[in-house]
Formats: sequence, C-alpha cells, structure tokens
Amino acid sequence: MCGIAGLFAKSDSVSGALGAHLADMLIQLNDRGPDSAGAAIYGADLGDGAVKLSVLDPASPRDWTPIAASVGSVGATELTRSLGDQALLTVEADADVVRAWMAEHHPDLIVLSVGHAIETYKRAGAVGAPGGLIETAGLRSLTGGHALGHTRMATESRVTTEHSHPFSTGTDLCLVHNGSLCNHNRLRRTLQRRGVSFATDNDSEVAAGYLTWRFREGDDLQAALEAAERDLDGFFTFAIGTRDGFAVMRDPVGCKPAVLAETDDWVAMASEFRAIATLPGVEDAHVWEPEPGQIYRWSRAAVAV
Repeated sequence: MCGIAGLFAKSDSVSGALGAHLADMLIQLNDRGPDSAGAAIYGADLGDGAVKLSVLDPASPRDWTPIAASVGSVGATELTRSLGDQALLTVEADADVVRAWMAEHHPDLIVLSVGHAIETYKRAGAVGAPGGLIETAGLRSLTGGHALGHTRMATESRVTTEHSHPFSTGTDLCLVHNGSLCNHNRLRRTLQRRGVSFATDNDSEVAAGYLTWRFREGDDLQAALEAAERDLDGFFTFAIGTRDGFAVMRDPVGCKPAVLAETDDWVAMASEFRAIATLPGVEDAHVWEPEPGQIYRWSRAAVAV
C-alpha cells in the first residue's frame, strides 16, 4: 500500500502555504499507510556556506539547546526549531562533515536529513496517522518551494521511526517509495563496499542510497534515475526530492498507482487523486497517469526563468 504525496510550487501563493497543502494531501492518504508518516520540505536555501540539520530523538522529547551547543564545535550553529522530540539546526559546515560528526558524537539521535534547503520531519515512535506528524511538526506553518510526504504501511520492515519515509542518504536528497524491491539486500552490500552507509534494512533506503552513489559517480538526476530503472529490480513508484526540484518514476510495468496533475500554480503527485483534489484550482488542472518507466522532473531553475 503506502501513500505518496508531492507538491511543487510554481507561484508565491502555493509556496506560502506549502506545508498546509501537503498536510491536507497526507490526511487523504491515511488509509494507504496508517503506520507512520513523514515529510520533507524544501524551504529557504541557505546557500553553500551552511546546512540545515534535521534531527530526532526516538526516545523522548528533550532540550535541544545542549545539542546545538555541542554541534557548534563543527561550525557556528543556531537552533532554528525546537519541537520536543525533534529539532532543526543551522550549521555553518559541510554536509558530510556534519553527518559524520553526528554519527560519532550523538549515535542515539536520528539524523533525518542534512542539506542546504531540505527539512525533514517524522513522528517519534513512528506509529500513527499523519495527523500526529502534522501537529508535532507544525507542518501547516511551513513554507517552501517543493515538498514530499509519505504515509507508510509496513510490509518490508518494522514500524519504527528509523524505517519510516522519507529516506535521505545524501545532501538535499530524499526519496519516498510505494512498492517493493527484490534485490535490495544484494544491492545494499554492493553499495556498502562503495562507501554508502545505511541505518536500516528497509528496501526504500537502498533505493535512496543507490541514487546517492550515482550522484557521487557524477550522474545528474536524469542519468541516476535511468540507471536506477536498469539496476533496481521490483515494482515501485518513486518520488525523489533534490535541492532543485522533484521527480517521479514508476517501474517499467507500472504496478503501483500514481497520479500527476499540473496547473499554472503547482505540480502535484499522489498515489490517489483524492489527495490532489484538496489543492486550489484543481478543477483546471491537467491530470494524467504517469507512464511506466518514464521519468518526470520539475526544476526550480526552470520556474525561475
């Protein structure tokens, strides 16, 4: 099952209410994934000199001020959002350096994402409908250029925060997935030998890790997804977020459902049309089913032009 929601803002009105629109979409997808929910918001870009660190304590709410102070040893750090069990920090440092430092010094915390624009939110305990995530993360108040969300039905791994989507394995990269990969254990071992690390046994994290590796090898998003279509064996619908935009791809057979829609103000993707039906101006949208094996991409740079 699982539910995927993606929204790409093409106007200021949609960008200013991005989190609220994504929240409404996720609520409609509750029946597809009542086990857990997660969201990635691509908000204001900090530029190349700093990154956003999204971090969660799976055990309990905490005071994040001491954590921010300790991360300050890597680079100047600001506690941007403190949400009890999760926080958003701004760090003037390289993304890979921040990830490595957190793994060494705070292994009890879950690094949800690191990037110049991405902010990732999941619900501690990972159990429950998206309404809980929307409330604890204050999702409706968030703004940005594009966003991805996921409601999970756990069929491939346990119901824990670590196993919930989105998975972010590289700078500003995240992936949400509906489906199942057949060769993820073998591919995980191959990627580990090539320097990609994993926090879970979830097949979706392998797909995200595969894209991270392809980017390290010099691929752009188009080339990385074309390689993924060749090397990932299974049935899937992927929605992928990057610093510049988002993309959608289904497996060559198209087993898992997906709907795309576009207006002058937004592009939306969801597992079911009822999620897209919550968006303003949907009555004027061009609506279609993405073709199996075809890659669909939208870029912030293209909108700016």
